[in-house]
Formats: sequence, structure tokens, C-alpha cells
Amino acid sequence: MFSVVVIISGGGSNLRALLTAAASPLYPAKVVAVGSDKAASGLEHAEEFGVPTFVVEPSRFESREAWAEVLLSNIEFHKPDLVVLAGFMKVLPANIVNKLTPRMINLHPSLLPDFPGAHAVADALAAGASVTGATIHIVDEGVDTGRILTQASMAVTPGISEIDLHDQIKLMEREQLVQVVQDIATGVLLLAEKEQSA
Repeated sequence: MFSVVVIISGGGSNLRALLTAAASPLYPAKVVAVGSDKAASGLEHAEEFGVPTFVVEPSRFESREAWAEVLLSNIEFHKPDLVVLAGFMKVLPANIVNKLTPRMINLHPSLLPDFPGAHAVADALAAGASVTGATIHIVDEGVDTGRILTQASMAVTPGISEIDLHDQIKLMEREQLVQVVQDIATGVLLLAEKEQSA
């Protein structure tokens, strides 16, 4: 069975959508562990579904690299085919990215390359964007610069609040995540780009 480790930082609504889908025997992937960088409320979803959890807090380490090494060892203990960053709010250092790419994907609440970074929804509103959306991309060493796997777009309702717009994007992200993990697990979507033959 295609195995997935999910890393979160918050409430885990996208995680829950994936756990719910993966509970079906017809779904081709299984969530084998959920990790976080703090005691996030979303870990309760994993516990409800009987999925093991781990927390690796950056404040307990002397450097980002030392923290990332322990996070990596926790992830690799479960031997995942795929790592999903779902609402994970830290930029990972190169030592973990290089080990896991291209098997690590991230959800981002904008149509990349527009509005990368931690404030994408607010930035889209501030820029007066009439259309926004959600992107799933491979994680590389940049901030939301990895190869885009899929995008979904939606119109921005005039006068909408940042919270309401983010909630609308999250609804899209849940469907998007479930579909992308399914497509990766079944080989419809390839993470490694095929090398061009000479």
C-alpha cells in the first residue's frame, strides 16, 4: 500500500479530509503517521483514526538543521512513499528538503507563482486579485518555488474577509489533496520528471 506521512502545524482540516478518504478500502493510499512542529489541535484527527503521531519542536534544538534532522528521522522511521505538508508553517532547511524531494509536496492557498509565503490570502486581497485558488507543488529549497503539480482557481468575492476567503480555499484544497495523493499513488501523476533521452 502506498504510504503517506502528513506534517501539520494547526487544525488539520486538510489532514482530516485525507484521513477520511484513506479510511476507504478503495482508496489507494494510507496515512501511516502525522507529525507536527508543536502540540497542534490537528493531531487529534490522527488519534481519532488510530494513526501514530509525533511532535518535534524547533525550540528544543540549537539550530534549524538539528531540528530538521530529528524531524527527518521521525518521518523516515515510517518509510513513507510520500510526505505531505498540509498547513505546515515552517520553511524546511536544505538538509531535509534534499533528502525527501521530490517525494514531499505542499499545499499553498494561492495560484503560484503569485503570492508565495505565509500570508498568501492576505496578499491576494491586498493586491486586489479577482481570482485566486490553491496550488499543490513539490517542495524544493525555495519558498513555494517547487514544480507545480496541480492548481484550482476561484473568483474572489468583492469585499470578502481574509478568514472567509481562506475557508473557501480550504474547501478546494481538501478535494485537491485527496485527488493528488490518489493520482500519485496510482501513477497518474509522476513526481520525478522523466530524463530526456539524448
